[in-house]
Amino acid sequence: MCNILQVRWTISRRTSPQPWIACSGCGSPRPFRSSGKIRLNANGKRLDAWLIYKCIDCQKTWNRTLFERRTVHDLAPSTLEALQRSDPDWVRAQEFDLDGLKRKAKRIEEPPDVIIRKVARNEPSEWTVLDIEISVEFPMNLRLDRLLASELPISRSRIQALHDGGRLKAQSGRDDFLRHRPKDGMRITLDLSEAAGRQAIGEAAANPE
Repeated sequence: MCNILQVRWTISRRTSPQPWIACSGCGSPRPFRSSGKIRLNANGKRLDAWLIYKCIDCQKTWNRTLFERRTVHDLAPSTLEALQRSDPDWVRAQEFDLDGLKRKAKRIEEPPDVIIRKVARNEPSEWTVLDIEISVEFPMNLRLDRLLASELPISRSRIQALHDGGRLKAQSGRDDFLRHRPKDGMRITLDLSEAAGRQAIGEAAANPE
C-alpha cells in the first residue's frame, strides 16, 4: 500500500517587483511599478525597446531599457509581435527578470502577495510521508522554511527539527536548502510517521484555502 501523499505547489506572484529609482517628480528615490506597456523606437532597420514604469506616488515615468540598436532580423517574429502589442505574458516575463532589474536599480521591492495553487496528485488514506513538488513561475526572494511554515501548520523551529532529524529532505544537493529560495522542479519529502497532527498537515498541504 502506498504511504506517500503527493502534492504539487505552483508558486507565483500577483504583483511584479518594483525597482526603486530616483524620481525627478518626487525629488528622491521611489518605487516604480510597471505599466505593462512597451515603447518601441525605430531608426531605419534598428530598434530600441523600453518597458515603461511609473512612480507609485506621482506617476512620473521611467523607461527601462530592454535592448538598443537591435536589427529587426535579430528578433524572432514572435518576439517582435509581442513587443508591438505589449503582449501581457511576454511583458510579465520581463517584469520578473530580477537579474535584469538589478542591473538598473540597487534596490528591488518584492510585494508579499504570493499565490500558491495546490493540487493533490496521490492521496492515500493511510499516508505517512508527504511529498511536495514545487513549481516556481519566476525567481523570488522567499526562503523555503518560511514558505513551509506559512503553508503548513508547522512552526519554523519544528521544520528545522525535522530537517536535523533526517525527516525533511530535498533533492537540492546542499544541506542548508531551507535557507534558500524554492527552485522550480524541487521536491520536498517529509517523513511524518511519528508527527502529531499529521492529518491537519496533509489537509493544509493538499487543499487550497
